[in-house]
Amino acid sequence: MKSSELDYELPRELIAQRPLERRDASRLLVYDRASGVVRHGRVDELPEEVPESALTVVNDTRVLPARLRLERPGGGKAEVLLLERLGANGLWEGLARPTRRLRPGQRLGPVELVEHLGEGRWRLRLEGEPAGEAPLPPYITEPLADSERYQTVYAAEEGSAAAPTAGLHFTPELLSRLDVERVTLHVGLDTFRPVSVEDLAEHELHSERYKVSPEAWERIRAAEWILAVGTTTVRVLETLARGGPLAGRTDLFVTPGFEFRRVDALLTNFHLPRSTLLALVMAFAGVEETRRIYDIAIAEKYRFYSFGDAMLVL
Repeated sequence: MKSSELDYELPRELIAQRPLERRDASRLLVYDRASGVVRHGRVDELPEEVPESALTVVNDTRVLPARLRLERPGGGKAEVLLLERLGANGLWEGLARPTRRLRPGQRLGPVELVEHLGEGRWRLRLEGEPAGEAPLPPYITEPLADSERYQTVYAAEEGSAAAPTAGLHFTPELLSRLDVERVTLHVGLDTFRPVSVEDLAEHELHSERYKVSPEAWERIRAAEWILAVGTTTVRVLETLARGGPLAGRTDLFVTPGFEFRRVDALLTNFHLPRSTLLALVMAFAGVEETRRIYDIAIAEKYRFYSFGDAMLVL
């Protein structure tokens, strides 16, 4: 697949800058693969769209307060975005900028730069626990009044550099109307990194940590019908369906032609052009079908990206 096949034009005003007052009031575009029919509803109508036997699987990772705004030695601003804890002694992997002005051994407040790993990535040491801001994506330019709105209501173990955004639509009331099981995948920025190579097969997707309890996997394996909430949940389920361990790292890269073994339906947001997330949606819904869905969503003025509306592919 050529990366240009992941391109589309989006009017800037359709990029959602803030979440709706009520999470499950977002619009829901429903696409039925069997009939090709597209219909429009709301996220709070989700239980009526799935079979009674459906098991809804969510990613319960929690986003780190990972964006640290710091001072450089001698003056000037710096910013560190924590990506992943590397073990004991406060070691982390993170992004630091302006990278060209930074050197190993430098201290930026509570951060010591240890080793430059390339492409703006650093091994670094952090004093104490992360105490920064929610790492909102750069296309959101408005400040977030309540940082909990960039967390799912079921977020549990901290470890992500970005939210699993499909889950942001759920309320406790909506969850109570569904049969829900949890998995955990800690989202790294590579999930959202644009594809810069011409051939999608040459794009390297860095691995991300995941874990699933034995009890959860037994329920998932035995379920008659699975709704995966978000692309990160899909990657966990399909990794395990291919014999992956219950805890580890996955670099599973889902592109058109992929054989889905444990996902029957997908709830997801509308994704950026040239993203691996859009490639996964195209793998599940079909390339041309996804193009048609996105054209409809744009014409109907759906809200796009992290705080935007949702689509359900049955």
